[in-house]
Amino acid sequence: MKDLGEDLRAFWRERHLCTMTTVRADGTPHVVPVGVTLDADSGIARVITSGGSHKVRHVLAAGDAGAAVAVCQVDGRRWSTLEGRAVIRTDPESVADAERRYAERYRVPRENPARVVVEIRLTRVLGNV
Repeated sequence: MKDLGEDLRAFWRERHLCTMTTVRADGTPHVVPVGVTLDADSGIARVITSGGSHKVRHVLAAGDAGAAVAVCQVDGRRWSTLEGRAVIRTDPESVADAERRYAERYRVPRENPARVVVEIRLTRVLGNV
């Protein structure tokens, strides 16, 4: 992921609402709006959310190998999709790091004691930026 161009990296630093797609047990897509942060150097995208959300349940149901997911953002003709394997992080250090990254891109997140991190190790990057 280190070879991502500067235009794509910049696009993922801009403030855009994103979508996250997980797969339900019946194989249908579950698409929800989220805020996403990208650490392009490590190839990891992060989503902060409540631990009881459907997206978290879908990722946990996939087991230790993680779930195949996609996050996407669109701005006119510019768009990018990040695909990868997601796992859930609940440790305080991971949550605090993800909250800090979210605050840099969006705003300071509201208090949420049930917060977890959907950590996505990227396998593919698509887009037109």
